[in-house]
Amino acid sequence: MRKDVRILLVGEPKVGKTSLIMSLVSEEFPDEVPLRAEEITIPADVTPERVPTHIVDYSEAEQSEEQLYQEISKANVICIVYSVNNKKSIEKVTSHWIPLINDRTDKDSRVPLILVGNKSDLVEHSSMETILPIMNQYQDIETCVECSAKNLKNISELFYYAQKAVLHPTGPLYCPEEKELKASCIKALTRIFKVSDLDNDGILNDNELNFFQKTCFNTPLAPQALEDVKNVVRRNMTDGVKDNGLTLKGFLFLHTLFIQRGRHETTWTVLRRFGYDDDLELTQEYLFPLIKIPADCTTELNHNAYLFLQSVFDKHDKDRDCALSPEEVKDLFKVFPYMPWGPDVNNTVCTNDDGWITYQGYLSQWTLTTYLDVQRSLEYLGYLGYSIIYEQESQAAAITVTRNKRIDLQKKQTQRSVFRCNVLGARDSGKSGFLQAFLGRNLQRQRRIREEHKSLYAMSTTYVYGQEKYLLLHEVMPDFDFLSEVDLACDVVCLVYDVNNPSSFEYCAKVYKQHFIDSKTPCVLIAAKSDLHEVRQHYGLSPHDFCRKHKLQPPQPFTCNTTEVPSKDLYTRLTTMAMYPHMAQADLKNSTFWLRASVGATVFAVLGFAMYRALLKTR
Repeated sequence: MRKDVRILLVGEPKVGKTSLIMSLVSEEFPDEVPLRAEEITIPADVTPERVPTHIVDYSEAEQSEEQLYQEISKANVICIVYSVNNKKSIEKVTSHWIPLINDRTDKDSRVPLILVGNKSDLVEHSSMETILPIMNQYQDIETCVECSAKNLKNISELFYYAQKAVLHPTGPLYCPEEKELKASCIKALTRIFKVSDLDNDGILNDNELNFFQKTCFNTPLAPQALEDVKNVVRRNMTDGVKDNGLTLKGFLFLHTLFIQRGRHETTWTVLRRFGYDDDLELTQEYLFPLIKIPADCTTELNHNAYLFLQSVFDKHDKDRDCALSPEEVKDLFKVFPYMPWGPDVNNTVCTNDDGWITYQGYLSQWTLTTYLDVQRSLEYLGYLGYSIIYEQESQAAAITVTRNKRIDLQKKQTQRSVFRCNVLGARDSGKSGFLQAFLGRNLQRQRRIREEHKSLYAMSTTYVYGQEKYLLLHEVMPDFDFLSEVDLACDVVCLVYDVNNPSSFEYCAKVYKQHFIDSKTPCVLIAAKSDLHEVRQHYGLSPHDFCRKHKLQPPQPFTCNTTEVPSKDLYTRLTTMAMYPHMAQADLKNSTFWLRASVGATVFAVLGFAMYRALLKTR
């Protein structure tokens, strides 16, 4: 909502502009009226909307046209005052004032106008018959008020309506000619309905309606009040209530009714609570709350965020198969202004045999987005209504900023859950196959991936000593001369070469010697395509001798050309090295260390799957 409201009064001389302001302030008609009242500010605590209000008078006798134009440009709402007993002042509303104001304001941001008929104490008839056609002709006119500065009739109402025209404008919400909500308003309210429909059955039941009411207005509805609301909808439309709950049509009808009855503030309260600005766009403050991320720190989702995302998954997994079909994904993202996930996402995280994103894959993608681009993750959580449903100040409450990696190294322990492994190697060395194997895809399944849908990332979970951790694999493009700090900054490095290509290893050796030989980042050499015949590499040292010389683990044989799902043991090793980099040159060489880590991973993977199956039964 606006921080303040600026009201400008214009009109012909002697129509009573200054008298109206003085009567409001002193609550009595002034004996002497100056040519122009000084600008006054009404404090927030005495206005109905709790917003400071500035009231500005215009006097043709005291001010120039240039000063008038300046005031018009600063005003949030303009009251055009006429005298009900002066036909000429009424005619000037359309012949002079409205055209002048329109000329001085941008078409896309017209200020709302209020027609004010003063001196109603001097006539017995109303001017409304003359004014109504003018109101119908000009959409910028919010309302018309007849008042009297002399006997204080409708004075406070006039300024309340002026304030309301700024804070709760009709224009963005409703089209008077068509007597229906505008498309942008329907779009915003539809998102609000879907966010509030916690079980995604297309109906707001009593619990959901009460949660919505409490969220927007800080108070639940009494059972009888709920029934009264539904009865109003039932009387006016056949499909507004279904299974004793409010449908989207019924929800939109109620807001149409509020606006038609002059209760714009009800709809605006709802819209603003759900993050919308005066143009019915989600505000930058709502979508992108401030979050400080110091250097060498990473961003992860916290426990509440995962609970929320699980509930979002549950409400859209209609067939309860623990995967999201393309239709279910589309339904999930209906509250977004665009589709955030492209086909590459299906090749970044785990999917089922149909290529649909699994529950684990879904959480992995959210974890990946939060790690790589926390602002985008905040935006996505905003569209889904995280801060509203979890009653948090903003989506920033969903994010954990990890401590500096340097402190982790000093303390030789970490609380982080996400670890990054950069995968480097020459072209066609097997990097993409290595990433896809992590997602459980053998070579046969990988061949079905279309070139334009390939991903440079792969994200899934591994178990290290019984702790579930996320490992993020990033395939780095092999342009040796253009490796950036981002390409090199990670928790563990994989250097991949093709055992069947004699020129493949040289790239790995060069990258290691130039960028990682003095680094504290653990490095692993991957002997990819190990199902093929191993040839001698065109390099001064063999891969095994190179590893021995630089005190690295021997090259790890790897192939995804298997009939079964590729083993995850190697990925568990990588995660372990990322978690315990201080042990990379010591205990990690010990085969029993690897055995303990791998056995632990297998046991907990089996336990994890059993628990997941049990969870599904309860769902």
